[in-house]
Amino acid sequence: MQRFFFFLIGFGLMVVGFTYIITYMNLMSMGYSFLEYFKFILGRIECLFSVIGLFIISIIILTKGREEIDLHL
Repeated sequence: MQRFFFFLIGFGLMVVGFTYIITYMNLMSMGYSFLEYFKFILGRIECLFSVIGLFIISIIILTKGREEIDLHL
């Protein structure tokens, strides 16, 4: 059950992070270059949530749970 909870936490962080990344793409229509946009999203903590969420999900999927009653995703 803990693995499922952490999976949902990681998924939620990824959704929040990628939502902000897509939202900030509007800066490119205002004249920002791709390099300036990339530097900008690296400095925003809400965009880094997507990386943290991806890391959590990767750890949960790649580690083996208990073989008895654990929910395997």
